[in-house]
Amino acid sequence: MNLAKYIDHTALKPETTKAQIAQLAQEAREYEFMSVCVNPAHVKYAKSLLEGTDVLVCTVIGFPLGANTPAVKAFETKDAIADGAGEVDMVINIGALKDKNYDLVAEDIKAVVDAAGDVTTKVIIETALLTDEEKVKACEIAQAQGADFVKTSTGFSTGGATKEDVALMRKTVGPDMGVKASGGVRSYEDVMTMIEAGATRIGASAGVQILKGEEVKGDY
Repeated sequence: MNLAKYIDHTALKPETTKAQIAQLAQEAREYEFMSVCVNPAHVKYAKSLLEGTDVLVCTVIGFPLGANTPAVKAFETKDAIADGAGEVDMVINIGALKDKNYDLVAEDIKAVVDAAGDVTTKVIIETALLTDEEKVKACEIAQAQGADFVKTSTGFSTGGATKEDVALMRKTVGPDMGVKASGGVRSYEDVMTMIEAGATRIGASAGVQILKGEEVKGDY
């Protein structure tokens, strides 16, 4: 197993500086992570730093609340891809899901999937705010709209990934769709627990420490 290729090496805090993006990209080049995951404002710079590598630039859409309109999320997606994003992680309309307005949840996801075209789309369902029934429904809708992954968390809410949620998401979407565990994954043991539960991608700001077998504190 090439563990680095499971990891989206992440820097999404609002105070992230250009120097920190440069460090993130350098670490990604050195350790050959699957991607760096950065906010949209940093996509173009991150892409320039990773030219000539197979490290992708991942970005986030409607982040972290998910409460933008489908049209805004679609525009954000197109803009990010034009800047060099190779993957997009969108946050669902969580309130609409809780209202059982499943048509809006589906429209929201489809807007991003359509805007992304061939670019990998991950759908963040924010598991900490959902019941198990809502988690299942969110995964079913994301899969029906053609998303490539479902993802546990933004890392900015009341909780992050758990092995139980990852297992439930994997059971819901079956063997072929991606499942990304993010939020609170801080150690090699955490990563292996998530992979054993069914995760095929890990979002973590502690990617280097994870590969070194260290554990760090942090939300993402």
